[in-house]
Amino acid sequence: MDEWIDYYDSTHTIYASRLHRDLHFEAIARDIIGYIPSPDAVVLDYACGEALSAMKVADACAKLYLAEPAPGVRGRLIARFAPNTRIRVRSLDDLKQMEPDTVDLVVMNSVAQYMTPEELDSAFGVVRRLLKPTGRFVLGDILRPEVGMPRDVLALLRFAATHGFLRDALIGLVSTALSDYRQLRNKIGLQRYAEGEMIAKLGAAGFTATRAPENIGHNPWRMTFVAHH
Repeated sequence: MDEWIDYYDSTHTIYASRLHRDLHFEAIARDIIGYIPSPDAVVLDYACGEALSAMKVADACAKLYLAEPAPGVRGRLIARFAPNTRIRVRSLDDLKQMEPDTVDLVVMNSVAQYMTPEELDSAFGVVRRLLKPTGRFVLGDILRPEVGMPRDVLALLRFAATHGFLRDALIGLVSTALSDYRQLRNKIGLQRYAEGEMIAKLGAAGFTATRAPENIGHNPWRMTFVAHH
């Protein structure tokens, strides 16, 4: 995962435009809010990235922990959300020091593909420790073995056409094809899991899981799972 952390901590071109970036985080925030069980819930966003719409998530719960491995991104999160007493920024190592059984909802979205299976198992262990017995773990944007990059491209173009940045998306696809992201994706690859495989993996970590009807975010060909103790 370290090379991916370094990539996302750099000045990357993963978003086609500022509008694409903002809409991406708005969509994720909206979907996360849909899983928050009550206004007094404690929520953890694991490996949250820039989390540009975290204010909206924080408004829907009592406390929001933003856990982010990339130090540069984490510094920006701290600066951006320092005035908001509901939001706390943590490193992934910090999570191991948090009190167990204190979180109502953990969301890990678009993260598993960048982790080795062993790293993901370790993360599941941290999540299970933090979750209250009544808590839920939402694991989103899981790539499927039978669905390749063309579907990712189609999902992006549909999203772009709906929201008015299709030209930027087409230019961005060309840029991405020539970028460090494509080189890194070819070099390391992305982890993919079949539905039954991920349910079994979560089961081995002590969770009971089902696939959600819809994925978090804009890509309908990826999967989201909802798990609990």
